[in-house]
Amino acid sequence: MNYKKTTLPNGLRIITVPMKDNPAATVMVMVETGSNYEKPAENGLSHFLEHMVFKGTEKRPTSRMIFNEVDGLGAQTNAFTANEFTGYYAKAEKNHWKHLLELLSDIYLNPIFPETEIEKERGVILQEISMYEDQPQALVWEVAAELVYGDAPAGKSIAGTRENVKKFSRNDFVRYRNLHYVAKKTLIVVAGDISEAELKKEVQKLFKNVSDKKKAGKEKVKVAQTAPRLKVHKKDTDQMHLVFGMRSFGSSDKRSPALTMLAAILGGGFSSRLYEKLREEMGVCYYVRAGNDRYTDHGLFAVSAGIDPERVEEVVKVVLAECKRLSEEPVSAEDLQRTKDYVAGNMYLGLETTDSLAEFYTIQEIVKGEILSPKEWERSIRAVSAKDIQKAARDVFRNERLNLAIVGKVKNEAALKKLLSF
Repeated sequence: MNYKKTTLPNGLRIITVPMKDNPAATVMVMVETGSNYEKPAENGLSHFLEHMVFKGTEKRPTSRMIFNEVDGLGAQTNAFTANEFTGYYAKAEKNHWKHLLELLSDIYLNPIFPETEIEKERGVILQEISMYEDQPQALVWEVAAELVYGDAPAGKSIAGTRENVKKFSRNDFVRYRNLHYVAKKTLIVVAGDISEAELKKEVQKLFKNVSDKKKAGKEKVKVAQTAPRLKVHKKDTDQMHLVFGMRSFGSSDKRSPALTMLAAILGGGFSSRLYEKLREEMGVCYYVRAGNDRYTDHGLFAVSAGIDPERVEEVVKVVLAECKRLSEEPVSAEDLQRTKDYVAGNMYLGLETTDSLAEFYTIQEIVKGEILSPKEWERSIRAVSAKDIQKAARDVFRNERLNLAIVGKVKNEAALKKLLSF
């Protein structure tokens, strides 16, 4: 799983992930832009643009032509938009990797944004927004983002608002693409049984016309919080969904491995403390999870659960108590070793395919600006001590960082607010 990185004179980056004898190959083109790069009137534009590049190019003027070509190769293609990046990928039998690279270069460089297709896709995205709003398990994360980050871009929905989606024009797509789809913000990754020299040669040929404009930046995340906060989105659901969101630290912070371990101890598997307590002992939830999301200049340590609405106060008390316990008591040597094995093992299980490996390297490069191989990443986890975890818990589990977002039927918000303290 070694990799090779090359930066061309125009700033475009290439990462080759050799996987000898692997029958498949994945080509990924990642751009450093997403919802965190948008102004309020642009919220949702990165995501809408991601949809629109598949609607036709100068060479392939319709989406039908693009997808017929993909299906004819026995390939898969898709795209995704996040807070800080937009990705396009295609996966097929390894002998087709050059074809996939040419196709992705075409939709990246030459989208035509047909007016009729914009109107059709506008309806699709409005339905996508409605779909997320009808899924409380997804909606609660948008409520949490708004609670933690307020009016900052980090607090906005990736899909955008209905008002914005309804008014975006072709000129908006052209302007935004010209601003952000430039060489210095673009990364091309191919994972599979391929040659680094051959990939570089193909990229130089296919992307020779990529824009060499300066990188456009984004608003730095700033949060002013002095006390715990609660936000309830009332919805008639049978299950209540919670997200405890504690502001953590950016991707380059040295506490990241310890926070990864902390999340695994709390809610990373069937033996995690919150799974045993909330599900096995109390029978109050079906799922409970913990994780630490890292971005370029901020982070969010979150615990999420779907629970019995009648027992919400019990759950809040237990979650906060378990967090506080990790701040006060070092984990045992046995728990430390088991969790390291769990985190490392799950990382390797998640990197079995060419597409997962391509994503592993691209996200590190764009969000952190520094890449760790899987072995290096494992070593950083193995080096974490019980003291490191306890210190990370003390740094994050603080009242001025604590937020609780809820989707469901809450009977007594005031009583819940009083419970929010470590």
